[in-house]
Amino acid sequence: MNKLFSILIFLALANNAFAQFTHADTLRGSQSAERKWWDVLEYDIQATFDPVSKSIAGCNTITYKPVGAGSVMQIDLMEPMTIDSVPGCSFSRDGNAWFVNVPASDRTGIQKIKVYYHGIPPVAIQPPWDGGVIWTKDRNEDDWISVACQGFGASCWYPNKDQQLDEPDSAEVHLTVPDGLTGISNGRQQKSTTEDGRTTYHWKVRSPINNYNIVPYIGKYQSFGEVYNGVAGPLDVTYWALEQDLGVAKSYWPSRMKESLKTLEKWFGPYPFYEDGFKLVQAPHLGMEHQGAVAYGNEFRHGYLGTDLSGSGWGLKWDFIILHESAHEWFGNSITAADIADMWIHEAFATYAEVLYIEDRWGYDAGVDYLVGRRRSVQNEEPIIGPYGVNKEGSSDMYPKGANMIHIMRLIISDDKKFGDAMREMNRKFYHQQVTTVDVLKFWNSYSPQDLTPVFDQYLSNANLPFLNITANGKTIRYKWENCVPGFNMPMRVVSGKKKIWIHPTTEFKETQLDKGFTGIDREFYILHK
Repeated sequence: MNKLFSILIFLALANNAFAQFTHADTLRGSQSAERKWWDVLEYDIQATFDPVSKSIAGCNTITYKPVGAGSVMQIDLMEPMTIDSVPGCSFSRDGNAWFVNVPASDRTGIQKIKVYYHGIPPVAIQPPWDGGVIWTKDRNEDDWISVACQGFGASCWYPNKDQQLDEPDSAEVHLTVPDGLTGISNGRQQKSTTEDGRTTYHWKVRSPINNYNIVPYIGKYQSFGEVYNGVAGPLDVTYWALEQDLGVAKSYWPSRMKESLKTLEKWFGPYPFYEDGFKLVQAPHLGMEHQGAVAYGNEFRHGYLGTDLSGSGWGLKWDFIILHESAHEWFGNSITAADIADMWIHEAFATYAEVLYIEDRWGYDAGVDYLVGRRRSVQNEEPIIGPYGVNKEGSSDMYPKGANMIHIMRLIISDDKKFGDAMREMNRKFYHQQVTTVDVLKFWNSYSPQDLTPVFDQYLSNANLPFLNITANGKTIRYKWENCVPGFNMPMRVVSGKKKIWIHPTTEFKETQLDKGFTGIDREFYILHK
């Protein structure tokens, strides 16, 4: 465990040195003294959206509890937005970071500060691949507005402590929009009021929520709903579609949502936010895992915008966005990486949920077909774990390569009941918590018959795939691992006739006799071999 931790730190330092991260990156991504001394308890956001000027004005009332000694509070709000006032406090600005001088009377017990702000927020150009506010029109030329800000930062539209490590225990959102439009956010709607040609929609989240998950959806929406009989009881499921797409949404969404929830609760345990319900909301971008209000933009098509990411054919039998983004309710929203450098924890498990969904509906071999097919997008050029403390995720290989690593863990455990138990226990143990790679490794090592540290190190901290140098002479095979981290000893299977035989390579040559001779490598292991 200590070995892996030191390797991760070394890589983070090395990446920092070569990537030349800036002072602004450190302010954005680090657990600074100005962040560490106070714990967010609640955000109460009031935001007025003006689609004509493409501006936002509002206030965030931040409830917090001091947990250490400090007098200066870092609040993040991106340029060109500006903080107008923090009553009772002076403040200064350093780029996107604002430093609020908190009086001594507000440094003990539970406290509140109000942060008033306004401005023209950063605009997303290619959401969700970049961040910012989305100001667009639907097909009827009505305003359609939302935000995509994972990684980019929720401070693109409201002031907050913009890091994943500190989640508010609850949140309230008051969206004021032009009359005739509907404002939707996370949690459950409390009320709406209309005044002076504008309507304010009040939403309340009772569960912990990451700041990038708090979002507005503004447009000509209509809703319908149902009750899903989940493993923890009745779950309120609500669908919000544009008026013009209400008919297709009613015929398309419910059956696919039910099938997705069935697999996700089976493998991961109860939906993590029963108290707040579940919403699927049509969005002006492809999709995002906004907690309890999942963004959907897959055009009511199977696959990923009608394509199969695996090339296997199995990816065209279900809706990618419904399943993948809903899986993030467990991995991403309930279990959250403390630093975005560990975002593989979100994406690898959500990608593996795709495999489990196919397996549940069409069988184990179909799931493996899909998993193997997903490898075609892997680059193996950069580590999956990114540099720590600068708000930078690692390689996009975290999706398919990370999912393949999880499958290898499953094979090493060699007991699907135990593997499923571990998945559900992981969600119970880390329920509504922020975790690190080391936390996840320690947990899975408690279920594995072999130390998984070299596997994590090779697949997450190293860009290269392990290379199996294997030769056959009659029924004898000779093999060893190459191009791998020191001490790499991952067991794997070879095919002999119609049987799969376990071998235990190390970085030194070994020999094994096979009754039926050497037929090939088990395709379920994602490696290179000669």
